[in-house]
Formats: sequence, C-alpha cells, structure tokens
Amino acid sequence: MLFSDSLKRYCTTLLLLFAVPVLLQGQHSAPLKLIGTIPLPGLKEGDFDHFAIDEDGHRLFLTAEANGLVEVFDTRTNKLVHTIRGMEAPHSMVYRSELKRLFVVDGDASEIKVYDMTTYGLVGHVPLFIDADSQAYDPVTKLMYVVSGGREAHTPYSYISIVDTTQSKKILDTKIDANWLEGLALEKRGPRLFVNMTAENAVGVMGRDQHSIVAKWPFPADTQQNLPLFFDEQNHRLLLTTRKSSRLVVIDSDTGKVIGSVPCVSMVDDIAYDAKLKRIYLSGDQFVEVFKQGDADHYTSLGKIASGFRAKTAILVPELNRYFLAVPRHAKREAEVRVYEPIP
Repeated sequence: MLFSDSLKRYCTTLLLLFAVPVLLQGQHSAPLKLIGTIPLPGLKEGDFDHFAIDEDGHRLFLTAEANGLVEVFDTRTNKLVHTIRGMEAPHSMVYRSELKRLFVVDGDASEIKVYDMTTYGLVGHVPLFIDADSQAYDPVTKLMYVVSGGREAHTPYSYISIVDTTQSKKILDTKIDANWLEGLALEKRGPRLFVNMTAENAVGVMGRDQHSIVAKWPFPADTQQNLPLFFDEQNHRLLLTTRKSSRLVVIDSDTGKVIGSVPCVSMVDDIAYDAKLKRIYLSGDQFVEVFKQGDADHYTSLGKIASGFRAKTAILVPELNRYFLAVPRHAKREAEVRVYEPIP
C-alpha cells in the first residue's frame, strides 16, 4: 500500500510537470492566427515548392511541383480561381505586373515557361539546364538568376543562369564548381548575389559584375544541407536553415562570420522575415516555427504552430498582413492552403 501511494504521487508529479508548459502556452497568444483555409481537392500526394504574389491583381500563385501545375488564388476571397496545367516540375516563379507575365521555372523540362496572366496562355520558353530550381529576381535590372545542373545532370558543376525577363531571353550561364546549389539571395544596395553552396557546406558570394564566385563562407560541420536563404540587408545578416542538424544559422554578410545558430523545426524550405514585428517564420515538416529577432545577433523561438506533413512552402505578404502556408495531401487528408494573420 505504501509503495502504491508513492507511485501515485510520483505519477501525479509527472503529469503536472508535463501539463504546466501546455497551460503556460495557453496563456499567451500564438504569433499566427488561422483565419481561413483554401481546399485543393483532387491533388495527388507530393510537394509544393514556392509562392509568388500579384499584389495589384489580388492573386497568389503556388507551384504544385509533384502535380505539375500552378494554382491561382484570389487574395480577397481566399478562393482558388484558376489552375495552370502542362508543366513537369514547377519550382520558383517571378511575376512581372507591368507585363502581366508569370515566369515559372520548370525543372524537369529544363526551362522557364512564360505565361500571359490576362489569358493564362503559354507565350514563351527560356531554355535552361536540367533540375532548374531556385531563383532570385532583381527588380531594377529585371534579371532572374536561376540555379540549374549539378546532381541531376550528373556533373561536378552547376550553373547560375541569367535571364532577361523583358525579352524572355537567357543572356549568360555562369558555371559554378559545386554540384549542389540551393537558395539564392540578392543584395539590393550592392553587387552581390549570395548562394547556398550545399555541396560545399558554405555560402558563396557571387559578384554580379564579375559573374563569378568571389568568396566562400563555410560554416561548422555539425550544420549541413543548407537549403533556403534570406538576406536581412538592413541588419547585414544572412539567415539560412540546415537539415543536418535542423538549425537556424545567422551569418554576418560583411565578414562571412557565423554569428550563431539555434535549433529549429526540421525540413525548412521557406524563410519569411517580418520587418514590422521583427520575426522569422520557418515552415517545415509538421510545424511552422516563429522566432523573435531581439537584435541582429539574438533570436528566440516564440513556439511552433502545428501544420501538416511536409508543409514547408509558405509566403508572408506584409501588405495584406497574411501568411500563407501550403499543406500537401497526405493519406486521407486533402491538400489545402492555410491563411494566417500575424498577431503582435
């Protein structure tokens, strides 16, 4: 009897210990409030990849990579209004509002497909190399910088191709001696383009004038597979996440020095920075994790919001005060886009 009473007290203590964090979490507002969902019935299982926004036209575009299509949403009604079909593996996009053109990087087709977004008709092709994927866009020069080649091409090198979106024409292929490149980030007030050299466990610095890698900034071996990349230009900080192990890494963009890293949600594919609230939103597998930027060198997790299986594609639209998250179909649960409002 004495042992039984002690065991009961022990179990009660354990329950209280595990319950307290839940109770405390309930006392604070979550940093994101779910305000709606957009169902996507009929899609098969498989990843989404990237969003793009048409602010003037009140449209949001989403590449459904595994389904070979682009979904188009009305941001006023939060409804699906059109589906663009006929792609093999659509990845990243650029929308030129003044041209009413959408440039979709179709990786397996080794090209950019150009669409007239008044009719949704295909009006052009820009040839690239196999496995074309990530891109960065310069709104001043109207140039796209697109990653392709490497592992899927079975070559020890990759390319960053430069595409003139005004003419829908490729103007240069820059060869990079690494067989795995991922996220790109453009410097707006300078000539640099940053690229995740995933095969090198480093960030590469490309001079857009020289069309070459002018510096490589490695980071510790315990943080590998750097995929998404964001440049907080105001604070001179590069933000990236790694998958082995899952960490948010902060790099000084002036020196290349790793300022620090903190554990984060796994399988992150998109980093969104909220300049108003000084937050970073990381979309990964099963959760969105939100970090508070105390200053340029200090980041604290505000917690995780449950999402879904491989729900790693997201975009923050500050003008709408909305955060959109794509959740793929999994088992019996249909695909959907969740619409969140950031809460101060």
